[in-house]
Amino acid sequence: MPEPGAYKVSLYRKIVYAVPAFFLAVVGVPIYVYIPKFYTDVVGVDIAILGYILFSVRIFDAVTDPAIGYLSDRTRSRMGRRRPYIAAGSVFVALTMFLLFSPPRVSAPMETVWFAVCIYALFLCWTAVVVPYESLGPEISFDYNERTSLFGMRDGFLIAGTLAAASSPAVVHWLFGLTADPDGERAKFFWLAIIYAPLLIGSCWWCVLAIKEHPQGPSRRIAGFRRGIRAIARNRPFLILLSAYTVSAIGNNLPATLILYYVEYVLQSKMADAFLLLYFITGILFLPGWIVIARRTGKKAAWLASMAVNTGAFIGVFFLGPGDAAIYGILVVVSGIGFGATLAIPSAIQADVIDYDELLTGERREGQYIGWWSIAKKLAAAVGIGAGLSILGLAGYTPNIEQPEPVLLALRTLYALVPSLCNMIAFFIALAYPISGDLHQEIRRAIERRQNGETVVNPLQPSQSLS
Repeated sequence: MPEPGAYKVSLYRKIVYAVPAFFLAVVGVPIYVYIPKFYTDVVGVDIAILGYILFSVRIFDAVTDPAIGYLSDRTRSRMGRRRPYIAAGSVFVALTMFLLFSPPRVSAPMETVWFAVCIYALFLCWTAVVVPYESLGPEISFDYNERTSLFGMRDGFLIAGTLAAASSPAVVHWLFGLTADPDGERAKFFWLAIIYAPLLIGSCWWCVLAIKEHPQGPSRRIAGFRRGIRAIARNRPFLILLSAYTVSAIGNNLPATLILYYVEYVLQSKMADAFLLLYFITGILFLPGWIVIARRTGKKAAWLASMAVNTGAFIGVFFLGPGDAAIYGILVVVSGIGFGATLAIPSAIQADVIDYDELLTGERREGQYIGWWSIAKKLAAAVGIGAGLSILGLAGYTPNIEQPEPVLLALRTLYALVPSLCNMIAFFIALAYPISGDLHQEIRRAIERRQNGETVVNPLQPSQSLS
């Protein structure tokens, strides 16, 4: 793969690459936060069954994510390896999102079937876009610090899109003068789909037309699927990164799923949307500072610090109750300081471990790595949604009534204590991550020398020679 000019990235290219993340975020917040409550409290799907469906669709993703990544790596077309999937997939994401957000008025069993079919179709199409889209990122630059800036901007747009998606239901409700009854809720999600669908398609096509991929010559063959899995399993830095990120993501997805329930039933407040906005705004405002910190201290140190900040404040949320909305708001702000970095820095680190794989195998296999990374994100969300909602159902949750004490205790534990514990475990796993900025430079130099036919030493295992 040609390297000249591939290190520094213009501001324009960063923006073009980052913009689709803004609109793809609409598939995040509504699905994880608003859609479960919409389908349980308005449409009428049983909360436990909905939890099982959302968990099962993540198991489905465990097959589709690496498969799409593998296909993307092996694709040869005039548009490149990634862009055909982004262009075509974005159209189907928009269509399936519209269907999910606009359920028909049918019997309860058919409503459940509608939800299951639509959610499966949406995540299949979403995978076909997101895995190639994220796989495009590590190829845009091979510079250790430039990647932090690139992925910081992409994930900053993701957070901003999440912020917009979080505020959109309230904005649409106000803009169209909708009522607070079930009819108003249905109309709200219908208009959300109408607004976001064309913007999602347009942003993805802009990226496809403006970002050119590095040419893949005929010699750039990709190993078979099983051999690729074995190579990934030998990439120790990636396994450490993936393990830490997955454990942390499990914890982070529980609050995302349960915030509406926690604020309404534990705090007895109607300000859930405001707290979500506060959290995301804080994350966006502090993200540039974390990028500066990562440049000065290294990505690993910045990531560890962001996890510590994000977790430390959140433990106190367990002890809150009715009337503590103001204290909760303060804890949300403190926790949000580290939020942006917990997204952007692992993405930048991931690009570095893909370089290490290239050194070991001589292949660029971003798609397969992003595929497994995507599995980790989705399984973490599945545990958060599936386990969280299912446990609430088993504890006795009944919509739109004052909840009994077992439900409130389950809510406080799942919303605050379990996520904090997960982040503590992830922190200690991440301590073992070995690639620093200097070591990454050695890896890049070794790749270039090996491409020139020289025998090189593995920087992470000096006793190993690679020819």
